[in-house]
Amino acid sequence: MKYGFFDDEKCEYVVNTPHTPLPWINYLGTDSFFSLISQTGGGYSFYKDAKLRRITRYRYNNVPRDTGGRMYYILDGEDVWSPAYSPAKAELDTFLCRHGLGYTIFETEKDCLATDLTCFVPLHNSCEINMMTLENKSNSMKELQIFSAVEWCLWNALDDSQNFQRNLSIGEVEAEGSTLYHKTEFRERRNHYSFFNVNREIDGFDTSRDAFLGSEGDWDCPDAVKNRKSSNSIAHGWTPMASHNIRLTLQPGETTSLIFMLGYVEVADDEKWSAENIINKEPAKMIINQFCTPGDVEKSFRELGVYWKKLLSAFQLESKEIELNRMVNIWNQYQNMITYHLSRSASYYESGIGRGMGFRDSCQDLLGFVHMAPEKARCRILDIAATQMEDGSAWHQYQPLTKRGNADIGSGFNDDPLWLIAAVDAYIRETGDGDILKEPVCFNNVLGSERELIEHLKRSVHFITSHLGPHGLPLIGRADWNDCLNLNCFSTDPAESFQTCVNRDTGIAESIMIAAMFVIYAEKYTTLCDIYDGELESVSGEETKEVKGAIQMMKCSIEVFGWDGRWFLRAYDSNGEKVGSDDCHEGKIYIEPQSFCVMAGIGVEDGKAKRALKSVNEYLTTPYGTCLLWPCYKTYHPELGEISSYPSGYKENGGIFCHSNPWLCIANTVIGEQNEAFEIYRRISPAYTEHLSELRKTEPYVYCQMLAGQEAPIPGEGKNSWLTGTAAWNFVAVSQYILGIRPEYDGLHIQPCLPEHIHRVKVTRLFRGIRYNIVLRRGTEKGLWINGRKLDNNTIPVAEKETNVEYVFE
Repeated sequence: MKYGFFDDEKCEYVVNTPHTPLPWINYLGTDSFFSLISQTGGGYSFYKDAKLRRITRYRYNNVPRDTGGRMYYILDGEDVWSPAYSPAKAELDTFLCRHGLGYTIFETEKDCLATDLTCFVPLHNSCEINMMTLENKSNSMKELQIFSAVEWCLWNALDDSQNFQRNLSIGEVEAEGSTLYHKTEFRERRNHYSFFNVNREIDGFDTSRDAFLGSEGDWDCPDAVKNRKSSNSIAHGWTPMASHNIRLTLQPGETTSLIFMLGYVEVADDEKWSAENIINKEPAKMIINQFCTPGDVEKSFRELGVYWKKLLSAFQLESKEIELNRMVNIWNQYQNMITYHLSRSASYYESGIGRGMGFRDSCQDLLGFVHMAPEKARCRILDIAATQMEDGSAWHQYQPLTKRGNADIGSGFNDDPLWLIAAVDAYIRETGDGDILKEPVCFNNVLGSERELIEHLKRSVHFITSHLGPHGLPLIGRADWNDCLNLNCFSTDPAESFQTCVNRDTGIAESIMIAAMFVIYAEKYTTLCDIYDGELESVSGEETKEVKGAIQMMKCSIEVFGWDGRWFLRAYDSNGEKVGSDDCHEGKIYIEPQSFCVMAGIGVEDGKAKRALKSVNEYLTTPYGTCLLWPCYKTYHPELGEISSYPSGYKENGGIFCHSNPWLCIANTVIGEQNEAFEIYRRISPAYTEHLSELRKTEPYVYCQMLAGQEAPIPGEGKNSWLTGTAAWNFVAVSQYILGIRPEYDGLHIQPCLPEHIHRVKVTRLFRGIRYNIVLRRGTEKGLWINGRKLDNNTIPVAEKETNVEYVFE
């Protein structure tokens, strides 16, 4: 069953019913001000940091779900309804929610009154615009009342949700004309406030939630709406909110527009006040004055469209596969930019409270957006590197507002340092900007500790080589990429977090996945050292030689101690016992080492790689994607940690962890299995599985983190959409390995691994400021032609002007 459809021309997914299986959301914002918005107008807004600068309140796990957000009530005669369906939930004559690139539009109609509610965050502004256009399609005059409502969060989203003994006394607001200001704590330690404005005179307002809702009221029909009158309430403590009351008269055929604006302002400490306890409103008015008319809004909306069109134009595909075009050209790249902005910090599944920007997450996300926004990638790399410790380890997360390590989570995830090499390598291959390696970057944000970025990569490598276990394999630490494989945890207390409890590292538990990662990314490090030899102070030929020797030793350790007979082991636990072995009763085979070992080239020549991937097909592959492990853990294993705490088929315990599927896709291209590589890609691709929306439940236009696995009660059910490394890695898999257009230091390498049914595609690729028009087609005369000239290899040199390329393959 479907709940909408793709509109590829407009780059939209159109939801045609408010009754989707889960909230289907979109993200608004491109810089510092962000909003989440669902198909019924739910969601929340924040400035930079969803924990520390939350602007509007949202209640997770609420019943009814998705309560809150931007709330509008239209009173037309006796009818009360909402242009986004919620919160009034009156049935509408027509309903369309258009989720587009950085905007959402609601097109609804009831009793010959049509509304168009366009929601977006303008470029370079800290506000969200909601322009509501109403049209009277009837033959008689309509007298209408419009109520708006947003509920303020008291800035720190965690504190807001629990510190009621304080928070129910601190709420402060101001009202001036058609603008309602939220200034809680501004008098003491804050230099910021928020506001809610509408572009015309109002007939009343409320800033007290109790006054607006009434003692027994609810958001579906507040007392103010029921009584058709605002009380002009001023909140003193309790729960502040903002609501406008507007009366309108529309003649038959008449149209009018209301422009609502939710904004955020920061002011210098010496400019906070215009009078005693009266906030300086001039910065807010400057924002408001930019969007007074529908023409102002429409101009800004067009600029947003141009922004996204330019970003996505960096990689465009033409093929006969509509779903493939749809994902590559629009939704995968769009999701990559959202994960760049937010990592895993703020969704309908991550509250923005418990997580900041992930170290490994942000490094991987960079792989998916660096071709669109290389300048942003450069800044992100330097931010991430500055949170690294002097010994090469890393804070696992950092807060986007402060850019400092998040001590709530800490460190000890021993794969983290290698992902920094992956990010820097991807950036330099994309841009050719080797100068970034010379950039001075602090360790742990301590001034005075600055060293060249290449020194950070060097310490990443040496952190691994200085933390090896008894088999010469890397110690896993608190965990590797699989946060739930906690081999040094031994937790028996349900009150503690697996990720923050005492880590009893015995120096025995080893990770084959980190070992394969080391082979891949230490080789990339040595390649960078060789290319920029003589330009970097922090590296020497002798040191590079030592690392190359360590890579060979790691390969040997994997081949001797990492092979189980039919697949690669996952790890050795703290007792030195095998994890992910045929000898195990549960968790015999894991997906990660099969993918990464093959990606590292281990076992490719002697057949082990092909055998390992065959085992994956035999035991892990389902119609909905490839599971993380098999068979699932049926009992809790303290020596394995959180992975065995989940029910069978969910999350890391045998779920289809979508993030790891593109690694498997890439591994299959390494051994030339083009059809299976494409099937792996297709099985979890939202566009290809839209018909499963009733089962999947999550949005059919973006990847989710996890699908229920083969041992779950409902295989194929989706969870945790939007903020997942699945997005970046799937774009890498399809663009660089299936389509085979891979940036390298000396140009674009062409090596497609397309399935047999695809005979011809055209890709337009922006690379280092030059546009390449690339045709890939099957034919008998194999080779690569540039502007009609045949090359003797598969790498397109860096060009100086637009270049036409044709690559013919069997």
